[in-house]
Amino acid sequence: MKKIPVDCPCCEAKLKVAKLVCDSCETEVVGKFSLPVLMQLTIEEQEFVLNFLMHSGSLKEMANQMGKSYPTVRNILDDLIRKLKSLDHTNNGGRNRSI
Repeated sequence: MKKIPVDCPCCEAKLKVAKLVCDSCETEVVGKFSLPVLMQLTIEEQEFVLNFLMHSGSLKEMANQMGKSYPTVRNILDDLIRKLKSLDHTNNGGRNRSI
């Protein structure tokens, strides 16, 4: 699966969505829309979040499935939480919001 780019290939600034189009009636919505925080994660991080949800948040089950120790999976989750908070903080112009 190819990931939609979230950073500018020239200057590395965050990209914004400029236009949305309806496939059915071809209505267009034009503006500058921020990408969702989860979309800004790597493919691996997105897959981790999906697995976390599919396992109802059971890190023990995830560790078994991934073939890793519970503390390793916990550390991956903690790193991901930190990254999500940082992305959310950046996307909200420095304002904190509960995640």
